[in-house]
Amino acid sequence: MKWVAGIVAAATLGFGLAACGDDESDAPDTQADVTENAAGNTDTATDAGGKLRLEKVGDFNQPVFVAQQPGSEDLYVVEKEGTVQRVGADGSASTALDIGGEVSSESEQGLLSIAFDPEQGSNLVYAYYTDLDGNQNVVEYTLTEDGSFDPASRREVLKMDDFASNHNGGLLMFGPDDLLYIGTGDGGIADDPERNGQDLDSLLGKILRIDPHQAGGRPYTPEGAPPLAGQGAPEVYSYGLRNPWRFSFDRETDALVIGDVGQSSLEEIDYVPAGQGAGANFGWSAFEGDERFNEDQEAADHVPPVFAYGRESGCSVTGGYVVRDPGLPALEGRYLYGDFCEGELRSFVPGPGKASGDESVGLDVPSLSSFAEDNQGRIYATSLEGPVFRVVQ
Repeated sequence: MKWVAGIVAAATLGFGLAACGDDESDAPDTQADVTENAAGNTDTATDAGGKLRLEKVGDFNQPVFVAQQPGSEDLYVVEKEGTVQRVGADGSASTALDIGGEVSSESEQGLLSIAFDPEQGSNLVYAYYTDLDGNQNVVEYTLTEDGSFDPASRREVLKMDDFASNHNGGLLMFGPDDLLYIGTGDGGIADDPERNGQDLDSLLGKILRIDPHQAGGRPYTPEGAPPLAGQGAPEVYSYGLRNPWRFSFDRETDALVIGDVGQSSLEEIDYVPAGQGAGANFGWSAFEGDERFNEDQEAADHVPPVFAYGRESGCSVTGGYVVRDPGLPALEGRYLYGDFCEGELRSFVPGPGKASGDESVGLDVPSLSSFAEDNQGRIYATSLEGPVFRVVQ
């Protein structure tokens, strides 16, 4: 994601937010008033009938993700500085994990997401965080009976270095095949100087796919036939990405949708039908959005974005979900997304090669850091300023 210097969240939360493209902000200064249309608007009618509103789950310390263990009603809210809060069905909260002393939360770094093993009855959970040396780590924990992460059970699954303080990726998600997908940024700095996006031997600028369970003494196993026919690292599932801060799978069709943060011109959203993300090249850094970028890079057969927007509409796309919540008929089948600077929640109808009907849903979440989906398909939105909301109708 692109944490942008100078916006209200930076002043409020007391840390500098680095630009995604380089060491200085490349977003317009006019993004400062993102809180004017405050989250909690309950009066917006939708064309599909009914009204959408934001129901507050609670206030947290720089929340960046929400997850739910299969078979449980509890929510787990990930806080950027290194803690996870467990929120019970009654609204009570307790700290399930505190690794703040191990986490660098500068700029775009931090504890960025967690993912629960999808097998019913499993007590394994995975965390994705930046350590004090700036490395990106995927680690496994065992849950205790009270739903906390057992610190003594920590097992390193994957460590990645060569990161600047931005473009760290940050999302863990189990896919429809019950394998773990890991979004990684291109390593940071402007212009993809190491050309990691198109480098199949690099784990950066990719979506990776692994079986995270330990096998044969190894911390993980790259799973299945290599999507790239034996080329490059076997962990690489998709490539040509700049910073896929948030991506998701449509729980009905298994389509993959990626919100990939742009550099200085375009924010993009990529979409491929079920299974077609395997080996897909999304173009960076030969292309930014649908515009040519680094001329020394080739990506002739890349998958162009289905939707892109320019800096007049925001600074950093926050990818969301194709909505399948029966309680949100107004958004059924529509992809819900937003932008960190603008905070406006928008949606469109996704499809291969195109998107249609992009429109505002009439809700705003200032400093929109993430969306999330629970076991029932209900949708959540997090604000880096503290609130976590559920979208309801």
